[in-house]
Amino acid sequence: MKALFPFAEETRGVTVRVSVSYLPEQSQPGSARWFWAYHIRVENDGEMAVQLMTRHWIISDGRGEKHEVQGDGVVGEQPVILPGASYDYVSGCPLPTPSGSMVGSFGMIGEDGSRFDIGVPRFELLTPVTTR
Repeated sequence: MKALFPFAEETRGVTVRVSVSYLPEQSQPGSARWFWAYHIRVENDGEMAVQLMTRHWIISDGRGEKHEVQGDGVVGEQPVILPGASYDYVSGCPLPTPSGSMVGSFGMIGEDGSRFDIGVPRFELLTPVTTR
């Protein structure tokens, strides 16, 4: 699992795993635009169902500029994740620099009504080095 999802963080029995891919076909370095896709897997190893209600991202570009994103759910969904189950989604991030990073959290609600945040591990957005 480590190779497929090199970044992972566990909070209260819920593990968030991340893999990231640079997308050269959607990037335009000549126009200062680089684009990455990231794949998130949320695994519920706890004993109760949880629902992902909100997201909070801090996106940093290669110059250290930070952009904060908050909102309901992910990719238009607020999934319920049963014990022993997982939820996957893929999204993307453009940057005006060839590198950066993302870190964040998801606001969750347990089936018992408890509300808590789970961490999303910091992951790097890097453009592969190419040789000519």
